Amino acid sequence: MKRNYYIFKSGRIRRQDNTIYLETEEEKKPIPIEDIESLYLFGEVDLNTKLLNFLAQKTIPIHFFNYYGFYSGSFYPRDYLVSGFLLLKQVEHYQDQKKRLFLAKEFIKSAASNILKNVKYYSNRKEDLGEWEADVSDKLAELEKPEDIPSLMASEGRLRNAYYKGFNSILNIDFEFEKRVRRPPDNMVNALISFGNGLLYATVLSEIYRTQLNPLISFLHEPGERRFSLSLDLSEIFKPIIVDHLIFRMINGKMLDEGDFDEDVNYCYLKEKGRKAFLKEYDEKLNTTIMHRTLKRKVSYRHLIRLECYKLVKHLSGVEEFKGFRAWW
Repeated sequence: MKRNYYIFKSGRIRRQDNTIYLETEEEKKPIPIEDIESLYLFGEVDLNTKLLNFLAQKTIPIHFFNYYGFYSGSFYPRDYLVSGFLLLKQVEHYQDQKKRLFLAKEFIKSAASNILKNVKYYSNRKEDLGEWEADVSDKLAELEKPEDIPSLMASEGRLRNAYYKGFNSILNIDFEFEKRVRRPPDNMVNALISFGNGLLYATVLSEIYRTQLNPLISFLHEPGERRFSLSLDLSEIFKPIIVDHLIFRMINGKMLDEGDFDEDVNYCYLKEKGRKAFLKEYDEKLNTTIMHRTLKRKVSYRHLIRLECYKLVKHLSGVEEFKGFRAWW
């Protein structure tokens, strides 16, 4: 089974024959190219076009993260599953406001359903969370009303704000988590959300690459320059059941604490030790399997993302209407 490969050390990655090596001051280490799904680079690494051409031949994307551990970009090899028919269908569904709104709502409603799963789980285990659950449920019901994308995004924002208000009751933290702050994150919870969401965005992008979908044409988020916006769309569905689950478990299980973060007046980010701990759990989560209700076999969380891509392909092709993934356990 192929897997993500994470590199924290600074150095140089180069190709030698049919193998690639990470060269640092201490060692020259081979990288098992045939076993790699995607490369994630966190250190200061030098690359050359010879290496990039080789990775493109092997259809391996590279995801880059900056000094603070936040996603900064990807090397996305040339599409090898090109479909002119599907590209036209994606454009058609983007330009037709009714078709676009249907997909955008489905992304948000499935994400909201997965959010509500988290809320109910903790509401059943902790006292005084009934009002929180009712508030999130009300915001979820509002998602049926919007008749355009901006209104839908505003409703989604209100839902997430209501969701984040309960984090203080869920998490064993000694500070008040007031709101979601992104650029830059201002506390350890926001830092973890940003770090986890960046990882998930890159993972979804890698899964899109294994299908005929074009990552530049999206439906919820507006397509724009310098971003693969379809990855943002599909990531929404899996944030609650992958990223948020990990944050709850790692903080409450004391797998991360304030010592794993670097804080200053205007920012907070994970130190390398904390990133490695989070990545270890993130990889285990992606490889965890569940019994799929429809397929009647075990599939990993990573494969659930790929299946979501396939469902979108079927919808765009007119084979089967898209219904976003909703956790049932």
